[in-house]
Amino acid sequence: MRLYSCVALLSAWTLSASAHFILQYPNSLGFSDDDEGTSPCGGFDVTFGNNDSSVPVGGFPVSVLTTHPASDFLFRATLDQEPPFNFTNLLPVVSETGIGEFCLPALVAPADFAGKPGVIQVIQNGPDGTLYQCAAVNFVSGMNNTVGASCTNVTGLTATITNQNDFDSSPSSSASGSASGTASPTASGGATSSSSPDSAAVASAPRMVMGVFGAVALAASFLL
Repeated sequence: MRLYSCVALLSAWTLSASAHFILQYPNSLGFSDDDEGTSPCGGFDVTFGNNDSSVPVGGFPVSVLTTHPASDFLFRATLDQEPPFNFTNLLPVVSETGIGEFCLPALVAPADFAGKPGVIQVIQNGPDGTLYQCAAVNFVSGMNNTVGASCTNVTGLTATITNQNDFDSSPSSSASGSASGTASPTASGGATSSSSPDSAAVASAPRMVMGVFGAVALAASFLL
């Protein structure tokens, strides 16, 4: 039994180590290591089903597993169900360091998304280039006031919101502080429309990622 457990653990680690990043929540449309560089959803078509995650527009988590020690992320959403997708940035570019679990517990979508199906897109810009993952979701009204145990950040992880709305080859200007730890407070602020991650539009000011990750007081049913 112990040997089986070790083999299973090793297999899981090998699988995750070969990946660039994996969208864990909301549920990904699919993952292909070879096709993850294909926009907009890593080689997968956008399809909707009865098991799509329900996402409260007033605050919802996004959890990824990253295998790169440092990279930038964009978190975006749209109501479009077919190309061309007009994605809206839920945050400016987030600069992250740390290998493992990375979760933002309270992203905010536009209020008028409530009651409609849509797509959440996560883009990672790192050593392997620009990579894509998507989730088909049902946007609902309200917000979650608690964060589940599944929304965690690996020890030592740092994340900062830059002042950029899109990826740029120049060094990003980050907020004055960094975020680290396990869970974090909510993120507020207006979403900005962006049809392409290459437009290099710059936001007016940098902000902290979700306040400070050190505030671990939030805990419960988010990702269950």
